[in-house]
Amino acid sequence: MKLAQRLAIRYIRTKFKLLSVLSKKKAAEKAFTLFCTPQRRNRKKPPRIFEEAETLQFRLEGSLVKGWRWNHPADRKVLIIHGFESTVVNFDRYIRPLVKKGYEVLAFDAPGHGRSGGKQINAPLYRKMILEINKQYGPVQSFMAHSFGGLAVSLALEEISHTPDYRLVLIAPATETTTAIDTFFHFLQLDPAIRPAFEKLILKKGGVSPAWYSVRRAMRNIRARVLWVHDEDDDTTPLKDALQVKADEHPNIEFVITKGLGHRRIYRDNNVTKKIIDFL
Repeated sequence: MKLAQRLAIRYIRTKFKLLSVLSKKKAAEKAFTLFCTPQRRNRKKPPRIFEEAETLQFRLEGSLVKGWRWNHPADRKVLIIHGFESTVVNFDRYIRPLVKKGYEVLAFDAPGHGRSGGKQINAPLYRKMILEINKQYGPVQSFMAHSFGGLAVSLALEEISHTPDYRLVLIAPATETTTAIDTFFHFLQLDPAIRPAFEKLILKKGGVSPAWYSVRRAMRNIRARVLWVHDEDDDTTPLKDALQVKADEHPNIEFVITKGLGHRRIYRDNNVTKKIIDFL
C-alpha cells in the first residue's frame, strides 16, 4: 500500500472515531455511504473487441447505464456481470469464445462503475439493473458474474422465471453481505456501537436485513445449473462462506476450488477461462 493510501485510510479512521463519539447515527450514515461508494473507477481504453460491439444504454434510477452487445440477434444470450470497483472491460477474453459458441453477448457497467453514470451501488440497485437488462434485451438464459456481481445476479435470478437448462457461473461471489460488512468495519476500525444503526439503514433501503443478501440463501430458489469457481487464497470474498454452500450439497452446483489465484487473477486464468466457456 502506497504512503498516500495509508495516510488517507488513517484520516478516514480518525474521522469516524470522532464522529462516532458525537453521533452514532451520523457515523452510521457516513459509513453506509462509504460502503456503497466505489473509490476507483476504471475508464481504461477498452480492448479492440469492444469496437466491434453495438453500444447500448438505458436509465436506472437517474443514472445512465452503458453497455455493449455482440452477435445480435441470437437464440441464446449471456450476460457478463462485473464486481465492485471493476468493469466489464476486464472480461474481454470471454467475449469472442462465447460468440463462437453462438451466444449473443451482453455486458454492462453498473452505476458508479466504468462508463456508466452515478456514484454509488448497492445490492438492490445492482439486482434491479440485471432485471432491467433481462427485460429490455433478454430473455437472458446464461449469466457469468464475479464478486459483488455474483450476489446481485443470484438475487435477480430469484425473480426471473427460469428452468434447469439456464446456466450461472459464479466467480468468487460475495457470498454473504454480513461478511462484507464485517470486513468493512474491521478494515476501517469502526466503532461496533454504530453497527445496529448501519444495519437499520440497509433494512430501510431494501426492506430486509443484511443477512437476507446472501448467495447461500438465494441458492434455495435457483434452479439453473451453476458453476462456482473460488480460490483458497481469496482475501476479499473468503472461501469459508463458499464452503458453507458446498456443504448444503445442492445437486445443481459444481464447485471448482483453485489455489494461488486470489480474488481477481482467478477470472484471467487460462484453465478457469476454458472451464467457464466449456460450461456455458
